[in-house]
Amino acid sequence: MGALTGELAASLRYLSQRFGMPDDKSKAVLNDIGTEELAHLEMVGTLVHQLTRDSSIEEIKKAGLDAYYTDHGLGVYPQAAAGYPWNANAIAVKGDPVADLTEDLAAEQKVRGKQPIKLRV
Repeated sequence: MGALTGELAASLRYLSQRFGMPDDKSKAVLNDIGTEELAHLEMVGTLVHQLTRDSSIEEIKKAGLDAYYTDHGLGVYPQAAAGYPWNANAIAVKGDPVADLTEDLAAEQKVRGKQPIKLRV
């Protein structure tokens, strides 16, 4: 959710990159993808909330979430699995359509666990 390849980073990357696109169609596509990524963020947040809302302190400690609980209670806070909070370094926006779309392709490939594809420009 809050890692470099999480939904928050993806949504903000797409929604920010749309401003650098050369035509309305590409802007609209990035807007739609960014909106879809926000929907994914909402789904993940809902799942986390549903899985933890009735947890006892003992269950939270056993799951290794006691430090998280101390800082955020049962709130859903965007951070990587290693505990690092999300920050804007997780998004890449250059304002160059080729660079931005290449970054998008690479980011999607990282999520799938495959090597990024190479574009011919």
